[in-house]
Amino acid sequence: MEKIIVILGPTATGKTDLAVKLAKKFNGEIVSADSRQIFRNMDIATAKPKIKNGCFNGIPHYLIDSFPLDKELSVTIYKNLAVKAIKDIQKKGKLAFLVGGTGLYIKAVVDNLDFPKIVPDKNLRRKLEKKSLEELFGLYQKLDAEGAKMIDKNNKRRLVRALEVCYLSKLPFWQQRSQKKPLFKVLQIGIRLPKSVLNKNISIRTDKIMKLGLEKEIKTLFRKYGDLPILSQTIGYQEWLPYMNSSGSFAEIKNRIDSKIKKQIAEEISKLVSDKIKNHTRQYAKRQLVWFKKDSRIIWLPKQDCFKKASRLIGRFIL
Repeated sequence: MEKIIVILGPTATGKTDLAVKLAKKFNGEIVSADSRQIFRNMDIATAKPKIKNGCFNGIPHYLIDSFPLDKELSVTIYKNLAVKAIKDIQKKGKLAFLVGGTGLYIKAVVDNLDFPKIVPDKNLRRKLEKKSLEELFGLYQKLDAEGAKMIDKNNKRRLVRALEVCYLSKLPFWQQRSQKKPLFKVLQIGIRLPKSVLNKNISIRTDKIMKLGLEKEIKTLFRKYGDLPILSQTIGYQEWLPYMNSSGSFAEIKNRIDSKIKKQIAEEISKLVSDKIKNHTRQYAKRQLVWFKKDSRIIWLPKQDCFKKASRLIGRFIL
């Protein structure tokens, strides 16, 4: 059975940088397990690495900036794309690294999960989309108590899909998943940071993406796609949406304000958005850790000397 390496952990822990260094050492290539970086045009908010000719820092990367923003991406679609990419890497005689923080995507590949194939119902989805997160999660708890323990209750898109499957199949969503024979022999390495360091990293990264032009990016996406669910459910974009008007800009709002206070208002809006992004990202990192802690197979390493320790683990694993 072919072997793969998984590098995982919460957001802002340095997974990409570590994976690139390890891939260089072990003749590897990287497959992304990030549910947002896979989409085209969602660049700044997702802290997407700049891929040039399929590579980042000299290492080939797969499933980054590769999926249309206005199309539905399910766990099943992602798993099929990831497995194909991994096998393509292995055909070249190289070591595949699966790298990211989307727990369900990683689990789908590692445990070869299959999910129910239910055709989406647009009318049902529209009705469900109108409900709040709390209402959706409450409904899901009633229909699939076991699945409710596993699902990210803050992910509206996933809740809507799980409820859709429950209603259309008349069976609990999680009960319908199946775990087949593993496709690969897997070593899972997790990066762990002290809470204070992680929060600092999140603040630094948020300040950076704000300076890189996050406001401009969301205005461009809003003008082109409108209030897509993927935008309203993605940290970095969702915080800006309340300030968008029909043209995808709150510039008109600012233009109606006395010129003496325009700059102050704009700065206050940016500060408010930045604070919300930091808070939501910290909450997301906490949810990621809760998910990963359910898997006892993960070997957790502190960031200090992480490269050396991970290298030793991988060296023994691939012998």
